[in-house]
Amino acid sequence: MRHLPRARLLALQLALLVASGALEAPLSAPRSLVWGPGLQAGVVLPVRYFYLQAVSSEGQNLTRSPPACRECLHALSHPARESDRGQTLFRVVIKSLSPKELVRIHVPKPLDRNDGTFLMRYRMYETVSKGLKIEVLYGDEHVAQSPYILKGPVYHEYCECPEEDPQAWQKTLSCPDKEPQIEKDFASFPSINLQQMLIEVPKRFGDERGAIVHYTILNNHIYRRSLGKYTDFKMFSDEILLSLTRKVLLPDLEFYVNLGDWPLEHRKVNETPGPLPIISWCGSLDSQDVILPTYDITHSTLEALRGVTNDLLSIQGNTGPSWINKTEKAFFRGRDSREERLQLVQLSKENPQLLDAGITGYFFFQEKEKELGKAKLIGFFDFFKYKYQVNVDGTVAAYRYPYLMLGDSLVLKQDSPYYEHFYMALKPWKHYIPIKRNLSDLLEKVKWAKENDEEAEKIAKEGQLTARDLLQPHRLYCYYYRVLQVSSEDPSCLVECPQAKKWPESLLPEGAQESACGTLATLRYQSIER
Repeated sequence: MRHLPRARLLALQLALLVASGALEAPLSAPRSLVWGPGLQAGVVLPVRYFYLQAVSSEGQNLTRSPPACRECLHALSHPARESDRGQTLFRVVIKSLSPKELVRIHVPKPLDRNDGTFLMRYRMYETVSKGLKIEVLYGDEHVAQSPYILKGPVYHEYCECPEEDPQAWQKTLSCPDKEPQIEKDFASFPSINLQQMLIEVPKRFGDERGAIVHYTILNNHIYRRSLGKYTDFKMFSDEILLSLTRKVLLPDLEFYVNLGDWPLEHRKVNETPGPLPIISWCGSLDSQDVILPTYDITHSTLEALRGVTNDLLSIQGNTGPSWINKTEKAFFRGRDSREERLQLVQLSKENPQLLDAGITGYFFFQEKEKELGKAKLIGFFDFFKYKYQVNVDGTVAAYRYPYLMLGDSLVLKQDSPYYEHFYMALKPWKHYIPIKRNLSDLLEKVKWAKENDEEAEKIAKEGQLTARDLLQPHRLYCYYYRVLQVSSEDPSCLVECPQAKKWPESLLPEGAQESACGTLATLRYQSIER
């Protein structure tokens, strides 16, 4: 009997798989789609990024990693390169347009999001004057409109190169016209009395137990004064404000940032005196604080591909097995920062077939460790081996929530009076499954998810897609700027030059000249390097 050549046999097998529906049609590099902020020179971010949607030769978006049979397609396109089997099929090559410009750029492997889409990232360590050439390749074939040319200059994160037109900067980043949470927060403050704030905030919140920092932005320079003993977390607010000043000219204004866990302002809008616009990382139903993205997701955005492993981008390529292969249990690991977490562990002991929960560190309830036991630490990416994730508050909102939403597990979220900046866009039973504050219906909800697997997967996917849109790193910069912009729209928040004499600390680049109204240049400050 005559034997078919190996390549033709593989091709026949592949055609049969496609025809039967067991394998999606082969990928077409030219028909695939590439888009995102990382393809625009003007979008300056710590880590630039863009997306790729794999499209089949028939013009259909692929919904899983292409190809499903990687060895088959790779053998067909490169029959002599056996060593490449199983490797990532997409790759990105980034070079300076000018051979005279040697620039260091970190380009990790593409992140496979397990749904036919990929996330491409790169971090620049120098500015490129002429521009960049970005090649997106599938094997040796260019994808979509590759190569992409970014005309220079292309700035790196630490370039002191702010855009002088804030509106142009917002347009380049495609910032939303409105942020519902910001509108809601500032609705409590039809006017802002800066003089009242300067008197009241230090008295009410600036005692030795305080965690308040008073910031002034003047001529795109940042000045601050710490109020209280617990202000070490100012490193997080400092770094994002400085990052913003490198990208866009900020409005002149004064404001207070709360570095503590709990929101501070509990006065009602109709009270006299009224509430003060304290800026915090977490809000609550009984407070009036203005909310910013948490220090956690902000810091991880600034340190991505460098100082942190878990960030808003990396999590998307590390979501564990596909839905059908995940363990059908609800999962939780965390500290003992709320009593309901202890209840969660007790429920797990009584219902191990439904729930795997453990406390990894005891601080608030140390007497419970012997009774409940201490669980081993587990990498966050391994959480997604489980089909259901339980999100229970810590001291305030659990700051893991955005990362859980970016995974592809179903999130069961505890009812909570606390919220982060993006919660308003999320709806129960559409993006997550709600559970009561006392967890009394948790097991019932887990059983429902197991019995309604298709609907549970749909909710998980809808939540993930929404989180991917809301939590893009460039959106965080838009949000921060918008809060500062709205604050500055009230004339009473604008800086008066005499106030600048009060600042003991100045966040300026090394060697920079201080100047504001011709007075600050003569003052002495503790200089903090950017």
